[in-house]
Amino acid sequence: MSTRGLLLSGLPGFGRWSRSPIPALFVILCALTFLLPGLRAFGQEAGAPEEEIGIVAGHSVGSIHLFGYADNREINVLGVQFAHPMGHILNARFDYMTEVIPVFVLREPKVYGADSRALDTEHKFVHGAGVSPIGARILWRPHSGWRPYLLGRGGILYFNDRVLSTKGTHLQFLAEFGAGVQIKIRPKTQLSLGYSFYHFSNGDIAARNPALDSNFIYCAVNFSFHRKTKWLP
Repeated sequence: MSTRGLLLSGLPGFGRWSRSPIPALFVILCALTFLLPGLRAFGQEAGAPEEEIGIVAGHSVGSIHLFGYADNREINVLGVQFAHPMGHILNARFDYMTEVIPVFVLREPKVYGADSRALDTEHKFVHGAGVSPIGARILWRPHSGWRPYLLGRGGILYFNDRVLSTKGTHLQFLAEFGAGVQIKIRPKTQLSLGYSFYHFSNGDIAARNPALDSNFIYCAVNFSFHRKTKWLP
């Protein structure tokens, strides 16, 4: 264990707190609380920004150990995301974002212990699905061909088997933070390329909670449209 890990592990409750998604979700909620009062609402002019719906696919390229210590695992994700412009902040457009994940595939060791460590060299695939109802995106230069952005999302996953630990759970909580660029390829079609820190864990609702932190690379194809019936501000 690193010197930092030894020092932090001595703090009361740090072991459980560090492997929980609560810190990440807390950051999302604090950021929204800070940013929302400063939003400048869009006018009702004909040129109001369009909403987006898109298909996103991604794959992990290795793990890091920030909140979790599970290793030797890969994730593959296929989802549908939705973005609704809310206003302007920090000279950028602020969007509410949500994602439905019908396909989430975790590749992990076929046999492992309660501490998540592999006990053989074979692997298996565990299938799951989920939703990220809490999310936000800050998009700069929304009218240009290249649009950099930051995003954060939080939600839940459910797998058809226990994951990460033999004493773990089917239910997992996820948090995602990342950045990327949106490229306009047609008048109402955009291609997004991005990187996210992708974390999920059981939030200590089970006896063991190794948690997994992944480097997540993804691409998405988004389609813009105007909605006649408004259900968000």
